[in-house]
Amino acid sequence: MALLKIARMGHPVLLRRADPVPDPTAPEIRRLVADMAETMNDAGGIGLAAPQVHVPLRLFLWRSGAGNPVALINPEVAAVGEEIEEAWEGCLSIPGIRGAVPRARRIRFRGFDLEGRLLEGESEGLGARVIQHENDHLDGILYLSRMTDLSRIGFAEELARAAADAARAQEAE
Repeated sequence: MALLKIARMGHPVLLRRADPVPDPTAPEIRRLVADMAETMNDAGGIGLAAPQVHVPLRLFLWRSGAGNPVALINPEVAAVGEEIEEAWEGCLSIPGIRGAVPRARRIRFRGFDLEGRLLEGESEGLGARVIQHENDHLDGILYLSRMTDLSRIGFAEELARAAADAARAQEAE
């Protein structure tokens, strides 16, 4: 396994629609997924899409509830219901920045695993958010373009400091 270089905002690979994976069971796809898992773990991420490591293919990983990375190849993702929630997101391709992004609270997904078997399910909350975020990468979309209020973007360090100051002020009351 190897650590892969993460593409940063501005690189053309992050701005284009990724190509379908012709054979999810191919050895090079298995190797790519293993390297992506190692890269995601090393970077402290909870999701990683192939375009983020300079590979324009339709696959991504996310950390499941059990903590193990799950690969979804040639995914399809759709909202379930109309409930939207806004939450803070970051991205390994936009280091140090966080933004409040509205996303579907609940989603349905389907795609293939490394054995070529159909993998489908539903997710809500953080899991749904991560799947939508990573799937956006496959369509050349960065979370910043999903934001509706650009005043809710900031450096992670500053946002954490402001939250800690607010918590201390509330405790003092």
